[in-house]
Order: sequence, then structure tokens, then C-alpha cells
Amino acid sequence: MGVRYIKGDATSPQAKGVKIVAHVCNDLGGWGKGFVLAVSRRWKGPEAEYRAWYRGRDGFALGAVQFVQVERYIWVANMVAQRGIRPSRSGPPIRYDALDRALEKVGERALALGASVHMPRIGCGLAGGRWERVEPLVEGRLVERGVSVTVYE
Repeated sequence: MGVRYIKGDATSPQAKGVKIVAHVCNDLGGWGKGFVLAVSRRWKGPEAEYRAWYRGRDGFALGAVQFVQVERYIWVANMVAQRGIRPSRSGPPIRYDALDRALEKVGERALALGASVHMPRIGCGLAGGRWERVEPLVEGRLVERGVSVTVYE
């Protein structure tokens, strides 16, 4: 099967049935640049829920995922997989191990809901990640488990 690549907007997922829109968030409670702006233009819930989760700290950590239902058949997965917002001596903000754990949780939820997963090239914008390292995680945690994945470019 493999990852399907299409031109388009991941906040308008092109599929029938239940859909999860997955994206990467930082661990600082910051929401204001990159793909999150498109999410907030479309739905108010994911940003409000993320900010409340950050303030409450209940389970908020690298590798954690918050699922926010935004429409009857659409969920947004706020995946905490970015350490801070700027590159450091240890490299870009993306944390591949945290992304791997987050994708594992997204896979479990997708299978439970019978959902497909939709995303931009997660972790490769402001987080500074490389798709050559992200794609195998998406393949292993989602596609190989039978979850349909569409990446929007």
C-alpha cells in the first residue's frame, strides 16, 4: 500500500469515513507558526485544547498525543514531538523518538476508529526534520499496521 502523496490541504482531508489529521506540536505550549495556523483557521478546538493541556500538564510530554474531535468524522491529533522552537547544539527541534511514540498512539487510535490518517510532511517544517527519517516512522507505525495515510504537499 504505502503512503499516498497528493497536492492539497491536510485540513481538508480527501477520503471517506473517519479521518485523523496529524501534526507536530512543540513542548513549550507555543502555537503560532506553520501548519497549526491552517488548523486554527479551520477549527478552534485543537489550539484551545492544546493550550489547556499544556497548562494542566496532565500527560503533556514529548511523545504524547491529544486527540480533539473537530467534526463528526474528523479528529485532530496534536502530537508533541518538537523540543522547543529553535535548533540547539543537539540539532533541530524535532525529536524522532518522540514522533515515533506519538505515531504509535495515532496508529492505535486510527485502528480503533477505522480511520485514515492525513498530514503534511510532519516534523519537516519549523521542526527542522528530514522526511527521509520521518517517512519510515510513518510507514512502520501506520502503513504496516494497515492504516491508510495521505501526505499533502
